Formats: sequence, structure tokens, C-alpha cells
Amino acid sequence: MKKVLFAMAVVVMAVFMGGCAKVPQAELDATNAAIEKAKAAEANVYLAPAFNSVMDSLNAINAEIEANKGKLFKNFSDVKVKLSALENEANGLVSKTEARKDSIKGEVNATLSQLQAISAENETLVKKAPRGKEGKAAIEAIESEMATITTATAAIPELVKNGNLLDAQTKVKAAYTQATSINEELKTAIEKYTAKQHRPVMHRTTKKNPVSHRPKRK
Repeated sequence: MKKVLFAMAVVVMAVFMGGCAKVPQAELDATNAAIEKAKAAEANVYLAPAFNSVMDSLNAINAEIEANKGKLFKNFSDVKVKLSALENEANGLVSKTEARKDSIKGEVNATLSQLQAISAENETLVKKAPRGKEGKAAIEAIESEMATITTATAAIPELVKNGNLLDAQTKVKAAYTQATSINEELKTAIEKYTAKQHRPVMHRTTKKNPVSHRPKRK
């Protein structure tokens, strides 16, 4: 009889303790706060795959919490462990995002320097380019493209200053690619023109009439 009563007491205690298990709200709030910090640092922009993975994990944890609420014996121990790990992951995204931003800034500045150098060279080359009947229209088209590149180049530092790093990265890459293409086109045109100008002129030699140089008979 005592054993039966003891067993019943254990069951009742388990039901009571399981029923009183609460949602780990403090851990959930801390994780959400860490995610908001990561978002404020723009991890969702510069580290989108990693940020989306964190959000997927949070959604899975929330689903697990809801499933646990409907159980007789609630247990949130595993949820607490997962929330702690996710909080650390979200906090780590803040420093990783800043590192990513610094990397993009460095890349943009390096490409911008190369762009400015090749644009200056293009300004010199375009003055040397041949401007014949066919060349004039082509040179005018190139000069128009160069003007567009100059405008884009001038806008890049402002984009970096305002924190629009991805936009700056896209624009500087596109402008550099276009400027490089123009550079190659101008050099090819100049080389062809120069080679044509220095091509040796062939002169036909007239053969002497062998009869006219025969010695006269005495």
C-alpha cells in the first residue's frame, strides 16, 4: 500500500513539476535582443545567408516551444541550450558584419584608385587616337562613355561615406570594367594606325634592257 501511495505521489509531483515548467522567456528575450543588434549592424544586408540561418533557427525554436506548451510533461531544457547558442551566434554576427564592411571599403578604395589611373591614361590615349572619316564617330562615342565613367567615379566616395557600400562596390566594378575595355580599344586602334604609318613603301624596279647594254661590234 505504501509503495502504491509513493508511486502515486511521484506521478503527481512529476505532473506538477512538468505542468509548472515555464517558457524560457528570459533566454528568448536575450536571443531576440542579440538578433536585433545584428540587424542594426546590417548583418541582414552584408551577411544575409548567415543572418537568414539565425532567423530560421529562431523560428524552429519558437515552433518547439509551442509544441512543448501542449504537452503534459513540459521540458524546456533543450530549448534553453539552443537559445543560448543562438544568442552567441547572433552576437558574433555584429563583429563579422563590421569586418565585412571594412573589407568592402578596402576593395572599393583599391578599385577606385585603379579606375582613376586608367581613366587618366584613357584621356591621354584618346588624344592620340586616329580621327579619320571612320574613326571620328568611334572616338566621339568613346568620349561619351568616358564622360559617363567620370560621373560615376565622382559619385563613389559619397556612396562610401553614406554607408552604401554594396552600391559603391557594384558601381566601381562596372566603371572599372568599362574603362579597361576603352583602354584596350584605344591602344589597339593606335597600334594599328602607327603600324600603317610606318609600313615601308615598296618601289618597283625597272629591269634594264640587256640588249641596250651589249657592247658594240667593231
